[in-house]
Amino acid sequence: MFEMFGLKEFLDAGDMVKLVMRMVLDLGFAWIVIHGIHYRLYRSRDMAFTYLLFNAITFSLCFLLRKVPIELGFALGLFAVFGILRYRTEPIRTRDLTYLFVVIGLAILNAVANKKVSFVELTTINTVIVTLTWLMAYAPGSGREVTHKVVYDNLELLKPERREELFADLARRTGLEVTRIDVGDLNLLNDTARLTLSCRLRTDADDRRSEP
Repeated sequence: MFEMFGLKEFLDAGDMVKLVMRMVLDLGFAWIVIHGIHYRLYRSRDMAFTYLLFNAITFSLCFLLRKVPIELGFALGLFAVFGILRYRTEPIRTRDLTYLFVVIGLAILNAVANKKVSFVELTTINTVIVTLTWLMAYAPGSGREVTHKVVYDNLELLKPERREELFADLARRTGLEVTRIDVGDLNLLNDTARLTLSCRLRTDADDRRSEP
């Protein structure tokens, strides 16, 4: 009956145990990166959702397809699908793209490792990747910033000699700790400008220090 679905048997206990163990290992380290590092810094549920599903789907594809002979055309088709998805999405920051690469890399690493790789080696590599991600994310001067695009209505403060006034005005009106300002399009008809504000992230530790 299972041959109708292209399956040899209902359950292979050994492969099932291997799948569960590998998936637990992969999701465990991916969860540390997604929730323990990225979400704590950026509080983005959308990106956390994306990272977790990308990790799970990539792991499943790599783990199952490595047991099946794949023709070149089918493999190229998979890359084409991912390429279309990439180009149809809105641009994301380099740092977010790096996190995406990390979670996909963890999925591939844990899925394709064979018998020549020991459990200790696999765990060590996972630990090194997650530790480096944490160190770079929380290191002093690592640039933990978010960007906001705003339409600004006071062109007089865009003059170089009034730079400090511009920062003070934006901080007062937005409540954000602005660290850098990039000027985009200028609309002289309406006296407005499109600004990209780079703002320092407030972490849980900052919030605790600001409490009386």
